[in-house]
This record gives sequence, C-alpha cells and structure tokens, in this order.
Amino acid sequence: MHIVFFGDQHLDSLGGAQVSMRLQREFLERAGHTVTVVAPKMHGSRSSSGSHGGAYVDLPSMPITSDREYSMSWPGRATDRFLDKAMTRRPPVELVHVQADFWGAFIGHRYAQRHGIPVVHTMHNRVDVGIAAVTPLHRPVLAALNMWRGIAMRGVATSSGRDRVRGSDGWAFLRGLAAGASAVTAPSTHFARRLEQHDVFPHVDVIWNGIDDDLRAQTLAQGPAERAPGRPRFVWLGRMSPEKRLLPFLEAFVASGVDADLEIIGGGAQRAAAEKIVRGRDGVHFAGRLTYPQTLARIAAADALVQTSIGFETQGMTPFEAATLGTPSVICDPDIAAELGGGLWAVPDAAGEDRRTAALAETLRQAASDIADGTAPTPLPGVAEAFRQSSRTAAMVEVYERVLAGG
Repeated sequence: MHIVFFGDQHLDSLGGAQVSMRLQREFLERAGHTVTVVAPKMHGSRSSSGSHGGAYVDLPSMPITSDREYSMSWPGRATDRFLDKAMTRRPPVELVHVQADFWGAFIGHRYAQRHGIPVVHTMHNRVDVGIAAVTPLHRPVLAALNMWRGIAMRGVATSSGRDRVRGSDGWAFLRGLAAGASAVTAPSTHFARRLEQHDVFPHVDVIWNGIDDDLRAQTLAQGPAERAPGRPRFVWLGRMSPEKRLLPFLEAFVASGVDADLEIIGGGAQRAAAEKIVRGRDGVHFAGRLTYPQTLARIAAADALVQTSIGFETQGMTPFEAATLGTPSVICDPDIAAELGGGLWAVPDAAGEDRRTAALAETLRQAASDIADGTAPTPLPGVAEAFRQSSRTAAMVEVYERVLAGG
C-alpha cells in the first residue's frame, strides 16, 4: 500500500516524533510498502539534503525558532494546491497517517478529506501540558488553537459522524483532530487511556514507538558497557525546554552531592541556564546534539539514564531505548515507570517543585549507591522484544489493514 505521513516538522529535524517517523518509514518500506512524508521545508544550515529519492514532499514554510531548526506551513488553499500538484508525481494513495498535532495535522486531514482517503491519526503530544509549560497564557492560547483548528478543518470534523468537539482546552483540541480519523493510536497505555477518558476517540490502539532493530544489534555487538562498581555515569538527553525539567534535574544533581559523571545530550533555549547551574562542577559534560547511533551508544555506555519530565511525555522514548540496551533509568513520571514495569529507580511523587527536586536528589543518591555497590536494577527482558521497530511496524500494519477493510 501507499501511505502518506503528515508531520508538523521535517523528519531531518530533531525530535522524538521525527525519529519514530523515520524508523516507521524505513521499516514499512522494508516490508514492501511505499511511504511519502509531507512536512514543512527546513531552513538554515541543517536543511534537508533532498536525498530521499522523492519520498519527501517539503511544503512551503517559514522558520519559527531562532536556530531555524523548526518550521511552519500554513494550512490553506495555497498549500493544498502545492501538495496536490506534488502528489501527482507519486503513486495512488491508499491511506493517510497523520502524526502531527498542529499545522501538519490540519494539512493532512484536509488532504484526506479532499481525496476521500481514510485517516489513521497517531497522537504524539499532550498539548495542554506542553503549552502550559512554556507560557502562563496557556488557556487563551488553547482557545485560539481550538478556533484555528475549527477554521482550518471546517468540513472535516463531521465527516466521520463523530462530532464530539466541545470546549476550548487541550482535550477539545485533540477531539477535533481525531474527529476525521478512522483509527487513533497512542505510543503508551497511559496516554491511550487518557484519550479515551476524555472522549477523544472510543478506542485508542496502543503502539509504542520503537528502536531500530539493526542499530540496537550493532550497539549491543560492540560488547557490554563496562559497569564495574565505582564512579557512576548518568546520562540525560532531550530538548532543553521547561517541560523536560532539565534545570530542576541539575539543581537536584548538585544538591545530591553524588560523586558521579553526568553527560547531557541535546540542545535548546535553556542550555545557558543549565550550564550556569553546574558551572565548576567536575564530571558534567554537555555533549550537544548527537546522531541517533551516537546517542544509543552513549545510553548503552551509561550506568543509568535520567528521565525528568512529569505528565508531558506521551511515551518517553529514552527510558525504553535504555531498557532495550540494558541500561536502567531514574524515572520521575509515575506513568512511564508503570509502563516500563521494572528495571528502574522511581522518584517518589511530591507536591511542588521544591519537594520534587528534593525527592529526585534523594533518588539520585540511592541510584549512585546501588551502581557503586553493583546492585543496580536490571531492565525487563520483555521490553526489548516489544520495543523493536519491526514488531511496532507489524502492529501498525494491522491497524492500516483494519481501517482499509472498513473496521
């Protein structure tokens, strides 16, 4: 079949959803399917090389971040015409798979509506939590987003007969996106159940984002990471923005007083503030942005990965990647800890950022002690099997086939 992916950001840009979509495309094509990726054109020094064999449709866009990493395409008639013309050079489309939360979702649903193509929609984003983390004006922002969604998707929301759009919060926004879909998937059980509880979709299929089978094998083939008792090695990775809670983590790391090395992978607006917190502290290294293989190698070499966001992640890929590579995690989000099932240090839940930081500091001390003593927990073997991209692709193809069969 020919599936068209729609994303908010180009797949050559940084981000967990982009990594997941690149893997999905690769493994779908290995299985004999054709995938076209529609997303905003990148700008700046990291703009796409265009070496994707015509499988990417780069929409006209404008940069929306100072580093020009991320872009936006306006959902409207001009974009519709550009896309329709570009798709005449691609095979007939059987299915649209929207993996976007904003303009990419609007554009994807508009395309499917125009051409009478069924939609599978993967929800990657807790929109309410993400927006609340970056602006105190999240309520009017969400109200504006709902209004924008209503205008951009006019005529789409009622096409499936599931017009449940009401309210102006983040869940109303997601209900509006899902209204035109034949199936909705989520990358974790906890997010899927929340989507159902808030009437976003009657039944949400749980399909984890995966890890590249081959890269995992290659990383493990390099030999087990040396984790002899002694000075522990922690790794934190992600976007340096408020919802990821890097700054509270570094404050907890300093307060813990642990004699440990810490590598921080990623980039973002909070890097300068992060460096200031740990200035003069031995053993803390900012690695910047690394490639996917490099990142997996660093996770495998670490004694523990630290995952610090709470309530934001719809899956939280990094602890799952760590588990498949044999590296335990320090987890702040109780939902992610429950999803992993074991092989971790769970940070006790606490009210208020000060208490959360203190709880994280104490958990870091415990983790460092366990690592030094050689008693660190071991990730569950079943996670590695369930997290392989080949198995995730097979599960998604079952959803595609069910939708195409009218189920």
